Amino acid sequence: MLRGVDLVLPARALVRVEGANGTGKSTLLRLLARIDAPSEGRVTGRPRTAYVPERFPAALPFTAAGYLVRIGRVHGLRASEAADRADHWLTRFGAAAHARTPLAELSKGTSQKVAVAQALLAEPELLVLDEAWTGLDTEARDVLDRAVAERVAAGATVVYVDHDPRRLAGSADAAYRVEGLGLTAAPLATGLEPRVRIEATAPPGTPLPSELPGAPAYTLTDDGTARLTVPAAHSDALLGALLTARPRWHIGGVEQVREPGGVLQQHRSPTLDGDPAP
Repeated sequence: MLRGVDLVLPARALVRVEGANGTGKSTLLRLLARIDAPSEGRVTGRPRTAYVPERFPAALPFTAAGYLVRIGRVHGLRASEAADRADHWLTRFGAAAHARTPLAELSKGTSQKVAVAQALLAEPELLVLDEAWTGLDTEARDVLDRAVAERVAAGATVVYVDHDPRRLAGSADAAYRVEGLGLTAAPLATGLEPRVRIEATAPPGTPLPSELPGAPAYTLTDDGTARLTVPAAHSDALLGALLTARPRWHIGGVEQVREPGGVLQQHRSPTLDGDPAP
């Protein structure tokens, strides 16, 4: 049960919700996703919303791909477009081999990949994730981390709960804690998650693209060299934005850092200049 909750979700933001078990985190997320309606008060705004529940009802009479296509149709996609997006996300999560497998026969981990894919294929403006990483293997968790950064970079709001305090730490724009019957602002985690520093060059006088993913801190010199620092979860999206800008920025170096502190890993590769995407 929650009382007196007053929450405004900004656009293009990653919002973490935390709290002890049984305090109402899932209730709050279900209200945000409009799965439940409040007994008092109201939820305003009608963004295109997708939701990954804490428990995915896997025993549904569909194959993995058939279920994803059906969800895509619910979101207004054409059948062919829904099928393409279903294949895309199953492939990204390493589950393409299970496209024709009935949901009831999937392993818990593969079932969770389908649960996440059904939300991502909608390209939602509001993405609500309730323990969405639970049950995923390490590679799939990394894919979901990147997908979250991509949605935020595209202008969406992502609200998530995860039992791991390190999940996307350092990337969240806001954090809230559910305790008692209410919601309070929580301090943002810092220093737990690596950040990535990118060095890029363009013709002198070239401005950086506006609204870069992850809102990076940066310096820009007169000779056209930019040094940008961004949370690791946003680094792929930032590289993509630089490489597809016009004029395009040439990537001279990428290094992983932990702040405060020094460089953890460094990679300089001029071949990134020719890549269409990171």
